[in-house]
Amino acid sequence: MHKGLFITLEGIDGTGKTTQALLLKDYLEGKGHDVCHTFEPGGTQLGSQIRTLLLNPEHSELHAMTEILLYAADRAQHVYETVRPHLEAGGTVICERYTDSSLAYQGYGLGLDIEGIRQINHWATGGLLPDVTIYFDAEPAESLQKTKGDRIEQRTLEYYARVRQGFLTMAQAEPGRIKVISAKGTRAEVASRVLEALEGRF
Repeated sequence: MHKGLFITLEGIDGTGKTTQALLLKDYLEGKGHDVCHTFEPGGTQLGSQIRTLLLNPEHSELHAMTEILLYAADRAQHVYETVRPHLEAGGTVICERYTDSSLAYQGYGLGLDIEGIRQINHWATGGLLPDVTIYFDAEPAESLQKTKGDRIEQRTLEYYARVRQGFLTMAQAEPGRIKVISAKGTRAEVASRVLEALEGRF
Protein backbone atom coordinates (compact mmCIF):
# COMPACT_ATOMS: atom_id res chain seq x y z
CA MET A 1 0.00 0.00 0.00
CA HIS A 2 1.14 3.54 -0.73
CA LYS A 3 0.53 6.58 1.43
CA GLY A 4 -0.43 9.02 -1.31
CA LEU A 5 -3.31 9.21 -3.79
CA PHE A 6 -2.86 7.90 -7.33
CA ILE A 7 -5.22 9.56 -9.85
CA THR A 8 -5.17 8.60 -13.52
CA LEU A 9 -6.88 10.46 -16.37
CA GLU A 10 -8.02 8.41 -19.35
CA GLY A 11 -9.82 8.97 -22.63
CA ILE A 12 -9.31 8.80 -26.36
CA ASP A 13 -7.02 11.36 -27.95
CA GLY A 14 -8.12 14.98 -27.95
CA THR A 15 -10.42 14.87 -24.91
CA GLY A 16 -8.53 17.51 -22.89
CA LYS A 17 -6.69 15.32 -20.38
CA THR A 18 -3.65 17.61 -20.15
CA THR A 19 -5.75 20.73 -19.61
CA GLN A 20 -7.74 19.06 -16.86
CA ALA A 21 -4.65 17.54 -15.25
CA LEU A 22 -3.06 20.98 -14.93
CA LEU A 23 -6.28 22.53 -13.58
CA LEU A 24 -6.61 19.75 -11.02
CA LYS A 25 -2.94 20.12 -10.03
CA ASP A 26 -3.39 23.85 -9.44
CA TYR A 27 -6.57 23.25 -7.43
CA LEU A 28 -5.01 20.59 -5.19
CA GLU A 29 -1.81 22.56 -4.64
CA GLY A 30 -4.00 25.46 -3.59
CA LYS A 31 -5.44 23.15 -0.94
CA GLY A 32 -1.95 22.29 0.31
CA HIS A 33 -1.37 18.97 -1.45
CA ASP A 34 2.03 17.88 -2.77
CA VAL A 35 1.18 17.04 -6.39
CA CYS A 36 3.17 15.33 -9.13
CA HIS A 37 1.68 15.73 -12.63
CA THR A 38 3.03 13.23 -15.13
CA PHE A 39 2.01 11.33 -18.26
CA GLU A 40 2.50 8.21 -20.37
CA PRO A 41 4.22 7.39 -22.59
CA GLY A 42 7.27 9.56 -22.00
CA GLY A 43 7.06 10.63 -18.37
CA THR A 44 10.78 9.96 -17.80
CA GLN A 45 13.92 10.79 -19.77
CA LEU A 46 14.20 7.19 -20.93
CA GLY A 47 10.48 7.06 -21.58
CA SER A 48 10.64 10.06 -23.89
CA GLN A 49 12.78 8.00 -26.26
CA ILE A 50 10.30 5.12 -26.10
CA ARG A 51 7.50 7.61 -26.82
CA THR A 52 9.29 8.72 -29.99
CA LEU A 53 9.48 5.12 -31.19
CA LEU A 54 5.82 4.46 -30.39
CA LEU A 55 4.27 7.57 -31.91
CA ASN A 56 6.46 8.26 -34.94
CA PRO A 57 4.29 7.69 -38.06
CA GLU A 58 7.39 6.47 -39.93
CA HIS A 59 7.42 3.29 -37.81
CA SER A 60 4.55 1.62 -39.65
CA GLU A 61 6.35 -1.71 -39.33
CA LEU A 62 5.93 -1.73 -35.52
CA HIS A 63 4.32 -5.06 -34.60
CA ALA A 64 1.34 -5.03 -32.24
CA MET A 65 3.19 -7.14 -29.67
CA THR A 66 6.17 -4.78 -29.85
CA GLU A 67 3.76 -1.92 -29.24
CA ILE A 68 2.37 -3.60 -26.12
CA LEU A 69 5.83 -4.31 -24.73
CA LEU A 70 7.17 -0.82 -25.45
CA TYR A 71 4.26 0.74 -23.57
CA ALA A 72 4.90 -1.67 -20.69
CA ALA A 73 8.63 -0.82 -20.69
CA ASP A 74 7.85 2.90 -20.56
CA ARG A 75 5.38 2.26 -17.74
CA ALA A 76 7.83 0.17 -15.71
CA GLN A 77 10.46 2.92 -15.79
CA HIS A 78 7.82 5.55 -15.03
CA VAL A 79 6.41 3.69 -12.02
CA TYR A 80 9.74 2.94 -10.40
CA GLU A 81 11.38 6.29 -11.17
CA THR A 82 8.50 8.72 -10.69
CA VAL A 83 5.10 7.42 -9.62
CA ARG A 84 5.86 5.01 -6.77
CA PRO A 85 8.46 7.22 -4.98
CA HIS A 86 6.02 10.15 -4.92
CA LEU A 87 3.16 8.00 -3.61
CA GLU A 88 5.35 6.41 -0.95
CA ALA A 89 6.32 9.90 0.22
CA GLY A 90 2.62 10.63 0.74
CA GLY A 91 2.11 12.82 -2.32
CA THR A 92 -0.66 12.89 -4.90
CA VAL A 93 0.11 11.71 -8.43
CA ILE A 94 -1.98 12.85 -11.40
CA CYS A 95 -1.04 10.72 -14.39
CA GLU A 96 -2.34 11.10 -17.93
CA ARG A 97 -2.84 7.52 -19.13
CA TYR A 98 -1.90 4.30 -17.40
CA THR A 99 -2.71 0.60 -17.70
CA ASP A 100 -6.33 1.21 -18.78
CA SER A 101 -5.01 2.83 -21.97
CA SER A 102 -3.11 -0.33 -22.91
CA LEU A 103 -6.20 -2.44 -22.31
CA ALA A 104 -8.39 -0.08 -24.35
CA TYR A 105 -6.00 0.70 -27.23
CA GLN A 106 -4.19 -2.59 -27.74
CA GLY A 107 -6.77 -4.92 -26.18
CA TYR A 108 -10.17 -3.66 -27.27
CA GLY A 109 -8.88 -1.49 -30.14
CA LEU A 110 -6.58 -4.01 -31.82
CA GLY A 111 -8.49 -7.08 -30.63
CA LEU A 112 -5.52 -8.56 -28.77
CA ASP A 113 -5.46 -10.72 -25.63
CA ILE A 114 -6.84 -8.46 -22.90
CA GLU A 115 -5.92 -10.76 -20.04
CA GLY A 116 -2.39 -11.12 -21.43
CA ILE A 117 -2.03 -7.33 -21.61
CA ARG A 118 -3.29 -7.07 -18.05
CA GLN A 119 -0.71 -9.59 -16.84
CA ILE A 120 2.16 -7.87 -18.69
CA ASN A 121 1.25 -4.56 -17.09
CA HIS A 122 0.77 -6.08 -13.65
CA TRP A 123 4.33 -7.39 -13.88
CA ALA A 124 5.72 -4.12 -15.30
CA THR A 125 4.17 -1.99 -12.52
CA GLY A 126 4.62 -4.38 -9.61
CA GLY A 127 0.83 -4.49 -9.33
CA LEU A 128 0.42 -0.75 -8.75
CA LEU A 129 -3.16 0.31 -9.52
CA PRO A 130 -4.76 3.77 -9.48
CA ASP A 131 -6.91 4.73 -6.52
CA VAL A 132 -9.30 6.54 -8.85
CA THR A 133 -9.50 6.96 -12.63
CA ILE A 134 -11.34 9.75 -14.44
CA TYR A 135 -12.43 8.74 -17.93
CA PHE A 136 -13.25 11.64 -20.26
CA ASP A 137 -15.86 10.38 -22.69
CA ALA A 138 -16.27 11.85 -26.19
CA GLU A 139 -17.22 10.91 -29.73
CA PRO A 140 -14.02 9.99 -31.62
CA ALA A 141 -15.03 11.98 -34.71
CA GLU A 142 -15.15 15.14 -32.58
CA SER A 143 -12.13 14.69 -30.29
CA LEU A 144 -9.73 13.50 -33.01
CA GLN A 145 -10.14 16.81 -34.85
CA LYS A 146 -8.00 18.34 -32.07
CA THR A 147 -5.07 15.94 -32.50
CA LYS A 148 -1.87 16.18 -34.54
CA GLY A 149 -2.00 12.75 -36.18
CA ASP A 150 0.78 10.66 -34.63
CA ARG A 151 1.12 6.95 -35.46
CA ILE A 152 -1.74 5.92 -33.15
CA GLU A 153 -3.97 8.89 -33.97
CA GLN A 154 -3.85 7.99 -37.68
CA ARG A 155 -5.90 4.85 -37.04
CA THR A 156 -9.49 4.67 -38.24
CA LEU A 157 -12.62 5.97 -36.55
CA GLU A 158 -13.77 2.34 -36.31
CA TYR A 159 -10.64 1.56 -34.29
CA TYR A 160 -11.32 4.51 -31.97
CA ALA A 161 -14.94 3.45 -31.56
CA ARG A 162 -13.67 0.11 -30.23
CA VAL A 163 -11.23 1.91 -27.91
CA ARG A 164 -14.02 4.08 -26.56
CA GLN A 165 -16.26 1.08 -26.01
CA GLY A 166 -13.37 -0.63 -24.24
CA PHE A 167 -13.06 2.23 -21.77
CA LEU A 168 -16.81 2.20 -21.14
CA THR A 169 -16.79 -1.57 -20.65
CA MET A 170 -13.99 -1.30 -18.08
CA ALA A 171 -15.81 1.53 -16.31
CA GLN A 172 -18.94 -0.58 -16.07
CA ALA A 173 -16.88 -3.42 -14.57
CA GLU A 174 -15.13 -1.16 -12.03
CA PRO A 175 -17.55 1.66 -11.10
CA GLY A 176 -15.85 2.21 -7.77
CA ARG A 177 -12.55 3.15 -9.41
CA ILE A 178 -13.38 4.43 -12.90
CA LYS A 179 -15.58 7.53 -13.03
CA VAL A 180 -17.04 8.45 -16.43
CA ILE A 181 -17.55 12.13 -17.18
CA SER A 182 -18.41 13.95 -20.39
CA ALA A 183 -15.52 15.75 -22.09
CA LYS A 184 -17.97 18.23 -23.65
CA GLY A 185 -18.29 21.80 -22.43
CA THR A 186 -15.97 24.55 -21.25
CA ARG A 187 -12.79 23.88 -19.31
CA ALA A 188 -14.48 25.08 -16.15
CA GLU A 189 -17.51 22.85 -16.69
CA VAL A 190 -15.36 19.75 -17.20
CA ALA A 191 -13.14 20.69 -14.24
CA SER A 192 -16.23 20.90 -12.05
CA ARG A 193 -17.20 17.37 -13.11
CA VAL A 194 -13.69 16.16 -12.24
CA LEU A 195 -13.90 17.58 -8.71
CA GLU A 196 -17.36 16.07 -8.28
CA ALA A 197 -16.02 12.66 -9.33
CA LEU A 198 -13.17 13.00 -6.82
CA GLU A 199 -15.41 14.06 -3.94
CA GLY A 200 -14.49 12.26 -0.72
CA ARG A 201 -11.13 11.04 -2.02
CA PHE A 202 -9.01 13.56 -0.10
